Amino acid sequence: HGQTIRHQPPGLKPGFSLQIGNPNQIAARTGCSVIADFRRKDMAYGGQGAPLVPAFHREIFHHPGKTRIIVNIGGISNITILEASGDCHGFDTGPGNILLDAWSKKHTNENYDNKGRWGATGSSSDALLTQLKTHNFFDRRGPKSTGREDFNLDWLEEQTRLFEIAPVDIQATLALYTAETIAQSIADLAPPIDEIFVCGGGIHNLDLIQKLNESLLKRMMPEIQSTAGIGLDPNWVEACAFAWLAKQRIDMQPGNVPAVTGASQQTILGCIYLP
Repeated sequence: HGQTIRHQPPGLKPGFSLQIGNPNQIAARTGCSVIADFRRKDMAYGGQGAPLVPAFHREIFHHPGKTRIIVNIGGISNITILEASGDCHGFDTGPGNILLDAWSKKHTNENYDNKGRWGATGSSSDALLTQLKTHNFFDRRGPKSTGREDFNLDWLEEQTRLFEIAPVDIQATLALYTAETIAQSIADLAPPIDEIFVCGGGIHNLDLIQKLNESLLKRMMPEIQSTAGIGLDPNWVEACAFAWLAKQRIDMQPGNVPAVTGASQQTILGCIYLP
């Protein structure tokens, strides 16, 4: 599963999703069968095509006596709600690292803010945070997904043009933006939450994680933990999820969760590319 570079969920326009990486080339060069193109089958049944990891989260992280939230902070953040009953829900909450990385690249020439050290030296702006929260994505009801079509550097610069704020303070605000939108999404859920676990690259941004804990605490939510505590290193969750989806394809088993993506039915995901 290559990095998603374009993702337009179905709505007023037909849905599509595009990932970089050519599975035909990989199969030809490695001599191995390759499974790819996981999202479009879900979209063919009216789904968002994302997030797809909740099925895997349910498979390995469900606890029969607890309601757990799995927060995946990649470029985009998403949450999976694993109820003790076995019910599974989830959706994208908004930006994860995508704006933080883009702003860091523009102003420090670094691909990302290592451990959040740069952003931690800034002061967040309440006014800018309020402006960022006016994005219409947050008015949409789930199932919902998003991507760089909604949250990108051009959009961010358009928002920041209204304010005279130092770049480092904007970075601090972006970390709070990710934290606040994740925390509010969790707080809006109906069932009591017993545990919250985090995975994905965002776990290494210590400034972001601190802000997320603070945002959860003020909403009377549990402190976050790493998925390492329940058996899987946070760096490996997404990769393992797509390996599991590939195994589901081989076994002719469904890989989507309609309650998460909005698809009309469960379906087998992915295409097999033979060498």
